[in-house]
Amino acid sequence: MAFACVSAFAQGGQRDTYTGTIISFGTGLSTRTTTATFTLDLRGRTTDEQAARFLAVLAEGGQDTLLKELNDEDLGSFSVGGRLGRTINAVRVREVDGKIRVFAVFERWIRFAELRGGYNSVDYPFGIIELFIDPKTGRGEGTYIAAAKVRWKRDSKDGEYHVEIENFATFPARLMGVMKRK
Repeated sequence: MAFACVSAFAQGGQRDTYTGTIISFGTGLSTRTTTATFTLDLRGRTTDEQAARFLAVLAEGGQDTLLKELNDEDLGSFSVGGRLGRTINAVRVREVDGKIRVFAVFERWIRFAELRGGYNSVDYPFGIIELFIDPKTGRGEGTYIAAAKVRWKRDSKDGEYHVEIENFATFPARLMGVMKRK
């Protein structure tokens, strides 16, 4: 997961705004595809020290403890359509294959009916955004996982520990026509 990434950019004080369109593919009973606009406003970055601390919290206490630890962080906001934005709790930015990779984590929107009904989706408390932006044009694309579960898991092939991200939906939403605003 991007918490462990080494950032190629300044960790604080940099403000970036990205806009675009979310294309969500239907699952379950609602199989229709929907679109909406989004705005990702970033006001800071997660430092290397914070990222290491978050990984340690995940390894020792699991995703619920990590969520509590992240709640104190306010690095921006993510809003869909006209809805109120959610606070971005962790942001890592680095260069990957000539593109700028933006990885953001936040506590997702949970509806009252989910809590009241005790649905399995409540076990997926994170929203995760990953963007790949061309630094020359400021344009790009990405993915959005609206409901994610995060685990610290040992890989059976190499024996190393990795962060595993599980999507509640069948497919992550696509972020299309992403533009960095000036």
